Amino acid sequence: MRIPKWLFVAAPVGFAIFIAIGGEIVMHLWNWLAPALFGLRQVTFWQALGLLLLCRILFGGFGLGSSGHRSQSGRRMSERWEQMSPEERERMRQGWRGRFGFCRATPESPESPESSESKGQ
Repeated sequence: MRIPKWLFVAAPVGFAIFIAIGGEIVMHLWNWLAPALFGLRQVTFWQALGLLLLCRILFGGFGLGSSGHRSQSGRRMSERWEQMSPEERERMRQGWRGRFGFCRATPESPESPESSESKGQ
């Protein structure tokens, strides 16, 4: 497939416009909200671009296929979960409880130690 020559000019220009609009939006939102709500200083356009980049790094990644990968792996896990027997699911939950200290109890889960202690009294 042949790439049109005009695309080599249009793509960088479009990218620059996209960045400029994003920086302006962040700057105006920050300068509108942050000083009034939190008593913070206003930011310049370049500081707003820095904030935008920082938030993208910390919270959004760079769009290198991560969102598609997450949904695909989530779909695979859901399919595996549906194919598990109730015993296999309970073993998985027990592993989560041991590693992460969370996972709500389910009707098929064994009794908790607190409920067995109260029955004995």
